[in-house]
Amino acid sequence: MTAVTDTLAKLFAPRRPAPTTVFMDVPDGQTVTFGDADRESARLAHALNELGVRPGDRVAVQCEKSPAMILLYVACVRAGAVLLPMNPAYTENEVAYLVGDAEPTVVVQEPERAGRSALSTLALAELASAQPPSYDDVTRGPDDLAAILYTSGTTGKPKGAMLTQRNLASNAAALHAAWGFAPDDVLLHALPIFHTHGLFVATNCVLANGTGMVFLPRFDTAAVIDHLPRCTVFMGVPTFYTRLLADPAFDAACCQSIRVFISGSAPLLASTHAEFRARTGHAILERYGMTETSMITSNPLDGERRPGTVGFPLPGVDVRIDGDGVIGGIEVRGPNVFAGYWRRPELTASEFTDDGFFCTGDVGALDADGYLSIVGRSKDLIISGGLNVYPKEVEEVLDDLPGVVESAVVGLPDPDFGEAVVAVVIAEPGAALDGDALREEARRRLAAFKVPKRVVVADALPRNAMGKVEKAKLRESLVGG
Repeated sequence: MTAVTDTLAKLFAPRRPAPTTVFMDVPDGQTVTFGDADRESARLAHALNELGVRPGDRVAVQCEKSPAMILLYVACVRAGAVLLPMNPAYTENEVAYLVGDAEPTVVVQEPERAGRSALSTLALAELASAQPPSYDDVTRGPDDLAAILYTSGTTGKPKGAMLTQRNLASNAAALHAAWGFAPDDVLLHALPIFHTHGLFVATNCVLANGTGMVFLPRFDTAAVIDHLPRCTVFMGVPTFYTRLLADPAFDAACCQSIRVFISGSAPLLASTHAEFRARTGHAILERYGMTETSMITSNPLDGERRPGTVGFPLPGVDVRIDGDGVIGGIEVRGPNVFAGYWRRPELTASEFTDDGFFCTGDVGALDADGYLSIVGRSKDLIISGGLNVYPKEVEEVLDDLPGVVESAVVGLPDPDFGEAVVAVVIAEPGAALDGDALREEARRRLAAFKVPKRVVVADALPRNAMGKVEKAKLRESLVGG
């Protein structure tokens, strides 16, 4: 890698592969080489210019995962445009809000969704097919925007996190080094690409490495098991790993070629880490990041990957705990930290400290060896009877009880305590759980004020597209129930 990787052009340049090297191998029979990618992204960049896109203009995209989506991202980089990826599951109203806020020059959607103000993928492909196969890439500086990713809180409208060239390039360079990418690595890509994990972490590491990936349209357990022997790196969310473990066909033999399994976007249960290691011999490498910061920490590639922790700060990234320094708000500073929220200067100012640290909203703790553990979100902190209850602590106790696969703990309004601790648990197949019995067992391990006032046994927990438990929805269902 170059000494200073502060633009995506610098990130991709050092390991520019031969044109015949496979970039994306798609199981439907399609293969995209780096030569193909160079020509097709050039055509797409010309097409964007034909549509009026100039450096700094936004290009909004709401499409299903496909090689064309990756090439459109590369085209935006080459044209100096700012990519705005949107979840394919977003409704018309949700898309209208993002488009109205970001004011993109071009909106690209699938043909069945594209309205008068949008361009269909077919129309874009047709326009690009008539364009030249070479393009003079626009030079961009480290502080120029590369992408806007919208993120939602528990209240209010989504806000656009502005990610600069430096943010994305420096973070990918740090991950490329930390995770030991080598000239023979092949990534198995099963993640969505409207999110930072699949689009920037996974794809940028491949582009920085100049090697290829097996590109699956979505996560499918059988497909992943089938393609693992062809690959050396796998990135997933915890749900991927629990689904793999639920399949008897997933064993050590199909993992022999894998150099490292990486997990993120949601907390990985220590029990999943242990079961995965027992089944495959691999210790999953868990890392921590968020939309506004890309990746912040990672367990070591060489060294102890400590279950229940997200490892150490990446090189060049500073992490500190607000408050007493033992447990408190996680604050981060570094080249990975975003430039602020799109057209929300007041919100940007409120989320940064006077000395330039971004307040993540996560609550964490650093152990004596420097490993960071995520306790929960500050908004999820439960204050019951004037005492602080961190949901993660209660969840870890419940998860450790016989018959429990997973739990989620939230606070609900209570006239006496202000908030009452309430837990929802998921049973192992065939296990019969009793909420009162679980409460009694938890009472043996927790202070009385931390013990859930109610334990609900459910079939599943509400999750978003990246596998995170949606506690706001959980609270709503419990209040409604």
